[in-house]
Amino acid sequence: MFKLGMPELIIILVIVFFIFGAKRLPEMGKGIGEGIKNFKKSIKGDDANNNDKDKSA
Repeated sequence: MFKLGMPELIIILVIVFFIFGAKRLPEMGKGIGEGIKNFKKSIKGDDANNNDKDKSA
């Protein structure tokens, strides 16, 4: 379908840089990373809680 090569990715990154600016990019990256970490933690936590409920039943 869509094949993104290196030139396309560079163009996208330049556009994002101009839209958000240099100061906001690290903050956005940090926020996205924390969101992914919390998402993974919640998935693992839900599995652990479900396994404990299954064992007690």
